[in-house]
Amino acid sequence: MNHYETVFILNPVLSEDQIKETVKKFEDFLTSKGAKMQNKEDWGLKKLAYPIQHKKSGFYHLFEYQVDGEAIDPLEVMFRRDERIMRYLTVKLDKYAADWAVERVKRIKQGSK
Repeated sequence: MNHYETVFILNPVLSEDQIKETVKKFEDFLTSKGAKMQNKEDWGLKKLAYPIQHKKSGFYHLFEYQVDGEAIDPLEVMFRRDERIMRYLTVKLDKYAADWAVERVKRIKQGSK
């Protein structure tokens, strides 16, 4: 099982229900492939560095998970086919990056208390 991190940007014209439905769709897909979700973050509506599909903002989401490498290609095909997704990036984390991700989550949780 490898550690991965996926960030994706959703179209800003979506309703809150549509955003939740889309995020759940991809989360369910990963868990059906045997992924262990370690962290999910909703970064909210952010301004883009440059326009994408004539939009200047988008809803950012982050998934951190462990899964076999065979699940990544089908996931990215789903991202490409879904018109609600403007951009996505999946990165395989080495052991140092995975450790840092765990530390980052701990720091975020400590800060919110």
